[in-house]
Amino acid sequence: MVITIVKLSEEMKTAFSKVKIFPVATASNDGIPNVVPIGFCQLVDDETIWIVDNFMVKSLVNLEENPNVAVYVWGPETGGCFQIKGEAEIISSGEKFDKMKGIVHAAKPGLPAKNLIEVKISEVFQCAPGPGAGKKLL
Repeated sequence: MVITIVKLSEEMKTAFSKVKIFPVATASNDGIPNVVPIGFCQLVDDETIWIVDNFMVKSLVNLEENPNVAVYVWGPETGGCFQIKGEAEIISSGEKFDKMKGIVHAAKPGLPAKNLIEVKISEVFQCAPGPGAGKKLL
């Protein structure tokens, strides 16, 4: 299946940059959900997110079975909230992996940085309550 890649707006990128911990949701092939708090979640460009696997267990198994992922973007400073959906690729070697590992170890030398989860953004939805709740933004 080919997914359509979308690009975040400037407002969305600004909101993303203000979040410290991101709830990241995955699901198994059987539809069993899992949500975890992720501290190393970085917007690489307008359409790509890097998530670092330091301690993933269920999330990693889910991503191996089902590459669909959702990232919730909200915080007191964001001025709103939205959900990013995309397709993930697990990267455990190579140039991108090495770059990610360097970023993680520069910030927190003791973390394992076992895998890079690269998410290509395919959809963005409104999460704020009200008449626009759940509306597709991109």
